[in-house]
Amino acid sequence: MNATPDGPVNALSVDLEDYFQVENFAHLVPRETWGRYAPRLTSNTHRLLDLFDAQGVRATFFVLGWCAERFPHLVREIHRRGHEIGCHSQMHRLVYTLDPDEMRADTARCKGLLEDLTGSPVYGYRAPSYSITQASLWALDVLAELGFSYDSSIFPVHHDRYGIPDFPRWPVADYATPGGNRIHEFPLTTFRLGGTNLPSAGGGYLRMLPMTWTWQGIAAAHRAGQPAMLYIHPWEIDPGQPRIDGMTPLRTLRCYFNLAGTYDRLAAVIARYSWAPVVEVLETTLGRPLRGGPQPGA
Repeated sequence: MNATPDGPVNALSVDLEDYFQVENFAHLVPRETWGRYAPRLTSNTHRLLDLFDAQGVRATFFVLGWCAERFPHLVREIHRRGHEIGCHSQMHRLVYTLDPDEMRADTARCKGLLEDLTGSPVYGYRAPSYSITQASLWALDVLAELGFSYDSSIFPVHHDRYGIPDFPRWPVADYATPGGNRIHEFPLTTFRLGGTNLPSAGGGYLRMLPMTWTWQGIAAAHRAGQPAMLYIHPWEIDPGQPRIDGMTPLRTLRCYFNLAGTYDRLAAVIARYSWAPVVEVLETTLGRPLRGGPQPGA
């Protein structure tokens, strides 16, 4: 995998969860009621898979364990179509609301399930809502102890739910965890303006802000000789999803603004640059193999 005239090959990622599992709905849709909602994950994921096939790109799908249990055929299809499978936790609980034992049990359950379904190791983790923060850096020790090669959960920004503003903006090899372990970290993409890191990594930033915002983030990474990270959720390309009432205006905006336009925006970004799964981009960027770790069941 080599750089292109447009810059390094970038990391393409999907946080695989359904519309009712978004953290903004957590106070309205308790986890024990998830099964009452009509799922839309399969059809939305197929739209993404077909888009990626049409553009000739592969991605990392960070899969929620709850979804994998109910749609094992979907996880196998994603894997069969050449994409990396990563872990997005079992129940989409914010890491900093858990203690280390709770996080370990949740993560190990999801990782084991995904490895059983695909027959391949799971190398990467992404926390629900990027909830590895300064207060929960201990989670990196849990990940290292569970055999993950890399994490992609840290957003180097100020935000009301996530972020470590002074964290390095580019992939970090062998990041030293609080407990003395080592793990590679691929932070979410930002660009700097007025001495502040601004988020520009996909998701709501791709959906709600002008496209120049996304181009800025990718260009900033490439000027530094670094890959960008793009993420999307399947529900973000689904304007027909049922609306969940009772949210504040800000949360309503975050969840529903421009759902009808996101697919085309995503397609335009993918077409403009080169993309690959996170593990492959990290191996090229760090100059070392990551896929020689523990095998399923080890």
